[in-house]
Parts: sequence; structure tokens; C-alpha cells
Amino acid sequence: MPKVRRSKKPPPEGWELIEPTIEELDAKMREHETEPHEGKRKVEALWPIFKIHLQKSRYLYDLYYKRKAISKELYDYCIKEKIADANLIAKWKKDGYERLCCLRCIQVRDTNFGTNCICRVPRSKLDQIKIVECVHCGCRGCSG
Repeated sequence: MPKVRRSKKPPPEGWELIEPTIEELDAKMREHETEPHEGKRKVEALWPIFKIHLQKSRYLYDLYYKRKAISKELYDYCIKEKIADANLIAKWKKDGYERLCCLRCIQVRDTNFGTNCICRVPRSKLDQIKIVECVHCGCRGCSG
């Protein structure tokens, strides 16, 4: 498989520190994109891809905002090259959305009754016996 094409501009200093993890996640993403999805529902085939996308964005978010291990230039480069999801990271910075799994879960237009996804309901308010999974991304509860 060829590497993901990046811009002609060379990556900023510090890229070599995060490159192995990013490449590993890209390889996992390609693997899940090509695996057969017979026997699964149409939406279930996309769940691993959503989880890897979340992992990649969360990795860069933690490095920049929590641990302060990468520079602003490197973080901006990753956002510009679409390695991480800027809109999802922007939501993580707001109160109540720190553990948000994907943006589709908070879009009310995607639901029948104009409400948030079931994974946004706190676990204390749900039935303990029944396992609830999000239809969009397979999340089992990202509200806490």
C-alpha cells in the first residue's frame, strides 16, 4: 500500500516522534476498510473506522492539550493535513463533551425525534441490564 499523500510542505519539527503512531493507526484504518463485511449490518462495518478516527484525534488532542508534548506548528500541521478532526477536538474542549465519540451523536437531524443519540444519555439513567450501542458509531456511552 502506498503511503498517504501529504502536502509538499515538509512536516514541522517533532513529526518523527508521532509519525510511527499515526502510520500504525493509518495501517489499521486501511485494514478495516478492506476487510469483508458479510454477516454484519451496514452500519456495523463502519464502527471500527469510527473508533480508529477517534483514537487518532484523541492521540493528538492529548499530546497537545493535556501533555503539551508537541508544538503548535505540529498540531496545526496535523489539523491542516486532516490527520485529526478539528471539529471533534473543538467539541472536546467544551464542558460536557469531553468524551464525545463522534459528531453524528450530537446532531439532532439524524434522529427520528430530534434528540441526541442514545450514547449521550448518562449510564445512571439507562437500564443496567440492557446493553445499548449507538447506531452511528457503536459507542456504548460517551456521556459518562
